[in-house]
Amino acid sequence: MKIKKGDLVLVIKGKDRGKTGKVVSADPKSSLVKVSGVNIVKRHTKPRHGKSGGIVEAAAAIDASKLMLVCQPCGGKPVKVGYKLSAGGTKERICRVCKSVL
Repeated sequence: MKIKKGDLVLVIKGKDRGKTGKVVSADPKSSLVKVSGVNIVKRHTKPRHGKSGGIVEAAAAIDASKLMLVCQPCGGKPVKVGYKLSAGGTKERICRVCKSVL
């Protein structure tokens, strides 16, 4: 999966299309990502010991295929992600447009 925690992403499909947000958590095994301010759902909770009940809003997971990474050097545009090997032999994510390291 090319999206990681802390990345700035743009939603390209679904009810929140056009919104941007920061990745809060990413699960590569199931290809699900939680983005702040995107895919907000309401949960009706019962009162428990020490906690009051009510309607709680929280961000639900969204599939990674509905997101594109935003490249800051490209002017905040959504871009595809590529990979290259650095001089130290580590794999780095790069922007396919401006070739900068993400």
